[in-house]
Amino acid sequence: MGEVRRRTVITALGGTVAAAAATGTARAEEPGSVAKAQRESGPYKAGPYETRIKALLGRMNVEEKLGQLQQMSWTGDSGPGGGQTAEAEKAARTGRLGSVFNIYGAKHTNDLQRLAVEESRLGVPLLFGLDVIHGFWTTFPIPLAQASSFDPAVPHTDAEFAAAEARSNGVRWTFAPMMDVTHEPRWGRIAEGNGEDPYLASVFAAAKTRGYQGDGTRLDADDRLAACAKHFVAYGGAEGGRDYNTVDTSEAHLRNHYLPPFKAAVDAGVATVMASFNTVSGVPAHGNRHTLTDILKDEWGFDGFVVSDYTGIQELILHGFAADGADAGRLALNAGVDMEMVSTNLADHGRQLLKSGRITARRLDDAVSRILRLKFRLGLFDNPYVDEGAAVTEPTRQARAAARATASRSMVLLKNDKAALPLRPGVGSIAVVGPFANSTDLQGTWAGPGAGTFPAVTVLAGIKAAVPQAEVTSVLGVNADGTDTSGIKDAAAAARSADITVVVVGEPTAMSGEASSRSDITLPGAQEDLITAIAATGKPFVVVLVNGRPLTIGGWLDSAPAVLEAWHPGMEAGNAVADVLFGTVNPGGKLPVSFPRIVGQVPIYYNHENTGRPYDADNKYTSKYLDLPDGPQFPFGHGLSYTTFAIGDPVLSARRISSRALRKGDTVEVKVTVRNTGERAGDEVVQLYLHDPVASIVQPVRRLRGFRRVSLAPGRSTTVRFRLAAEDLGFWTHDTGGQFELETGDIDIYVGNSSLTTGRTTLTID
Repeated sequence: MGEVRRRTVITALGGTVAAAAATGTARAEEPGSVAKAQRESGPYKAGPYETRIKALLGRMNVEEKLGQLQQMSWTGDSGPGGGQTAEAEKAARTGRLGSVFNIYGAKHTNDLQRLAVEESRLGVPLLFGLDVIHGFWTTFPIPLAQASSFDPAVPHTDAEFAAAEARSNGVRWTFAPMMDVTHEPRWGRIAEGNGEDPYLASVFAAAKTRGYQGDGTRLDADDRLAACAKHFVAYGGAEGGRDYNTVDTSEAHLRNHYLPPFKAAVDAGVATVMASFNTVSGVPAHGNRHTLTDILKDEWGFDGFVVSDYTGIQELILHGFAADGADAGRLALNAGVDMEMVSTNLADHGRQLLKSGRITARRLDDAVSRILRLKFRLGLFDNPYVDEGAAVTEPTRQARAAARATASRSMVLLKNDKAALPLRPGVGSIAVVGPFANSTDLQGTWAGPGAGTFPAVTVLAGIKAAVPQAEVTSVLGVNADGTDTSGIKDAAAAARSADITVVVVGEPTAMSGEASSRSDITLPGAQEDLITAIAATGKPFVVVLVNGRPLTIGGWLDSAPAVLEAWHPGMEAGNAVADVLFGTVNPGGKLPVSFPRIVGQVPIYYNHENTGRPYDADNKYTSKYLDLPDGPQFPFGHGLSYTTFAIGDPVLSARRISSRALRKGDTVEVKVTVRNTGERAGDEVVQLYLHDPVASIVQPVRRLRGFRRVSLAPGRSTTVRFRLAAEDLGFWTHDTGGQFELETGDIDIYVGNSSLTTGRTTLTID
């Protein structure tokens, strides 16, 4: 066991160029030669607009070029400082503005666009951006909820409807998808991402990118948006779960954990990338040439543009990385940022930076070309305006139906003792209690303009619609985050008088999302007291959770017969919850993130390393807490159904394969049989995990490398097949240049219905 394993360096995986190709010899202010070569020959080959871009660059003066690098905010409130409306109008008229965000509406965008197109010297159109995160008019479930579906069709559907609605209102660019992998439930922005696993996040990042952009060949279509992969990179590793905080990571962890979803988005053709607020091992992301240029542009051949986050370039000064605004602009542009959001360091100091040689004309032209290229691809030069008469102004019936279906598909049944759920459709009386029983605060963080115009369907309304013959009463009990318990007695009285009680508890929207980290992730206020009081009545009840992050569920879990995790389900929340409660929809979602027992366990996640002293209940001197059982309250991949499934042992197409064959593109098939052994039709998510037990870099105890959601009628079975390639079986090393290695030896392969599955076989790589 002590011998060094033979290693094979993989320099190409599925047509992508490995990190070993990056030479690092180009000057900091020059665009990368590797990126240029890949753009000319690879998947990001320059498009048909290069001649027009070159001609336009030749006509631009320095101020107009720097203006293309500037993005300003309209009157919306997406961060500190408010809008820059007056400045944006002036800059548009003078041709010194590239983009505006937080503006939407066909007339509003057309009016501002005319200033740029019809009054500026060169008439270069503006690019309008907006945070279209999980819907525009039609609010879908939050992204963390969507990840619970384990179905990439869910984010794809969300993005397709959002793109059509937003595009008709003048928006051409969305700051989504967010793909920050995180082990931090305290971090508010966990709600915007896909949880703790890089593979799941990668699949969903690609699906949502394609939902916004289609196949990428027709971004000028009237139902497509340019997407933005954010936040690049490692934002999800913020220390203590405090937003904007420091991230310290090794090169191997960066490449194995944080970068894969971004690579998947780039491979899917994502048009833009946004830099992140955090540092990466001491270097702020907005000034990090290694990530933005060496990896993103040179190694991956990304020919879109990189936009800063809100005042991210200015914040290089507060980080202690830049001396002043001019220095911040220099560092960011030379690192690889192409457009500056809100702050104006490049516009203010760019001419002097050029004159002094601290930035080059070549790098400036590269950044401008990237921005112009997207504007051409979006059709802005040929058709800068939108048809005001064709603008979508409200959710359509089809959009609402899609929102309802995706919401129910994203819910996770955490517990269901003695088949407490589904509820009987013929039930005589129901009490719906709790702060979210009759609340419209169910759409979640970054819900888009629709949330303020079209309220969510309440759980109370959804239940009434599902069982119109039943007597349905509602009592608040407690406020969402208050400590007043005087209303609990009324809620308990309602429970005593009803056949069944539905307790709807959770987090207000404002408690998750950006700048909404929590040190205590229990149910806020006196909500646990409410559940305890309902349990004390002795009457049947179930709990519905509406929240934007994993919660520590605490002592009330033992008394609750059934718990349904609904997350923040979006506009059709109440109807979707009722669909699941009454069995119209059989829940099939799985957790994309572990639920800790208490916050002191954090971080706790399934894909951890084993350590030299792994947990042993009978040995004090192993990795554990004295006062807690081992493991999370609910593990990654957990989720129940109203039916039951049996998953057989995995079977390999070959028990051995050579590393040489894998390098040439060969794969190993893993197949498994899954059968519905219950009495209802339902969905199961078959999950495949790998473990490399002996490696030159210690590997996680399990890594998700495949999943498939299948629907089966009672008694029916199907065979699920997975393909494992070199990219699944290897890993990145600590080398700064980045090496992907495939090592010989045994690989354990687990297939089942959660990260705790025991069904296993072994593949040997020679």
